[in-house]
Amino acid sequence: MIKVIAVVGPTAVGKSDLAVALAERLEESTGRRGEVINADSMQLYRGMDIGTAKLAEEERRGVPHHLLDVWEVHEPADVASYQAMARERVEDCADRDVIPVLVGGSGLYVRAVLDHMEFPGTDPEVRAGLEAELADVGPGLLHARLAESDPEAARTILPGNGRRIVRALEVIELTGRPFTANLPDHSSFYPCVQLGLTAPRTELDERIDLRVERMWEQGLLDEVRHLDDRGLREGRTASKALGYAQALAQLDGESTEEEAKESTAQATRRFARKQESWFGRDPRVHRLAYDSPTLVERSMALVEAALAGRTDEEPADALVDVATMVPFERG
Repeated sequence: MIKVIAVVGPTAVGKSDLAVALAERLEESTGRRGEVINADSMQLYRGMDIGTAKLAEEERRGVPHHLLDVWEVHEPADVASYQAMARERVEDCADRDVIPVLVGGSGLYVRAVLDHMEFPGTDPEVRAGLEAELADVGPGLLHARLAESDPEAARTILPGNGRRIVRALEVIELTGRPFTANLPDHSSFYPCVQLGLTAPRTELDERIDLRVERMWEQGLLDEVRHLDDRGLREGRTASKALGYAQALAQLDGESTEEEAKESTAQATRRFARKQESWFGRDPRVHRLAYDSPTLVERSMALVEAALAGRTDEEPADALVDVATMVPFERG
């Protein structure tokens, strides 16, 4: 029997709303309550609401939500700490006979909860040395070094992503193994049913553009001003978040509002491609059309089958015809 329901997929596809609907429907159909556990890395930050599309209290419709507003914006993200917190919430739900619904598009955070995954530690001296080298010579030379040590990691990490290159080299130095050897396979830690929302690329891009427009209309700039006073710029992770980095640039006069919005939309579209690629490689994810009029019913059919131990059974209309979808990009 499954222990967790997961709702995954790219940004702006409606994951949060489906998670709430499932939590409500669970109690109706099974007599067991559902509660939501956040797996969006940016929604862990306190005060980052508009730019992360965090559900307002009334939109949660009385369904308890866990792991929202955990970190201050000046704190770096820490997936190992998140893993411990999230699994603690899963076990607490199990003790209370509650079914947790894990929801988010941060693939590493989802996998950290659901799969067998250990995180190598960090060494301040090694990290400082690599970061100093990054600042001195740039990411290109470090990426070339990574390609020699771990070609597969170099293929999956963009040459300009200095933060990830440094982490990969640090792990290699500390463990003596390729960075990719520490990445998870599809080996589940919890029995789980994963529901992956999908949208045609053109429609997803339109939804992203609309979301970005609404972010500015709803007051993202004021939110960023307030967070700037609380240390946003000092936050190694939060300051780079989609929308927040662009809003800071607008506040600094480095871009106009239109330029900030367009940059946010472009970066979000690229991020959505990577999310599609991440979840698309996982054979355990049931792909469901985001706009199906029977989305909740289809999702509940999969959940009920899994709760009954029939994880190999699927409603005939539950899966998207992947032959009609744009192929996933590697990213």
